[in-house]
Amino acid sequence: MSLMDWAKKADFDMIFKRYNVIIEGPAIKPEDDPDVKKVLPKDEPFKSLAMAVIFGDAEKAVQAAKSALDSGTPPLDVIEKGLSKGMDAVSALYAKAAYFLPDIMLSADAMTAAMALAEQKLGRAREKKGTVVSFVAEGDPHDIGKNLVVMFLKANGFEAVDLGRDVPDKEVIEAVKKYKPVMLTGTALMTTTMTAFPRVAKALQEQGVSVPVFGCGGGAVKRDFVESYDMGVYGVKAFHAPKLAEAALAGKSWKDIRKEYPKIVGEFVSEYADRM
Repeated sequence: MSLMDWAKKADFDMIFKRYNVIIEGPAIKPEDDPDVKKVLPKDEPFKSLAMAVIFGDAEKAVQAAKSALDSGTPPLDVIEKGLSKGMDAVSALYAKAAYFLPDIMLSADAMTAAMALAEQKLGRAREKKGTVVSFVAEGDPHDIGKNLVVMFLKANGFEAVDLGRDVPDKEVIEAVKKYKPVMLTGTALMTTTMTAFPRVAKALQEQGVSVPVFGCGGGAVKRDFVESYDMGVYGVKAFHAPKLAEAALAGKSWKDIRKEYPKIVGEFVSEYADRM
């Protein structure tokens, strides 16, 4: 059969259908996702604020915030009932791999731009839940994981002190002494650099410095390694960080958080399947 003959008989309607449309059903809008519906505000102006964050549209987020503030909506409500809910939805989409790093960054920028307007109206920055110090292990230049952790912490109302990448152990210790954080987070991509975590934990203990939880994660890091030293809690996903910090704020120790990790983050976590 010639190519021309084949083309005359081919069912192009079927060929042009993406396989996942048949297998998984047609694509849905982010706001129609079941997990997004659980957190998306139903009332205005909060829905518009959240939607602008979900779509990573900074211009619309600022316009929605200005409109809400001009109509008398309290600045804290703009942040907590609108913008933050949008970021909660983004976290849900990221958790199921419907959103990726660029989406997260755009949504965070949209939230930050609108939140600045609300804080200006408030006359001060909103009160932070607590302080978290974050760093990338000494010798490691890979900071995407740490950046995500910081982004999620800030979006959820925490003061995130970002020490950057390739941070010497001594600087981490000094930052913990200075800021007295509710949580310390460390990331490492390589097996050669993740050894900084037990060194930092040991140095903190030797100097009598306590931190409720030391969340550690990254490409090379595994739970058995992190649980081989005191204070360490294996952080599976970046978006879990705010929930771990909130657990620490509520009085949970690192031992408690290790034991209750799936319950604290509110989802099945295969790395902690034995503790479900």
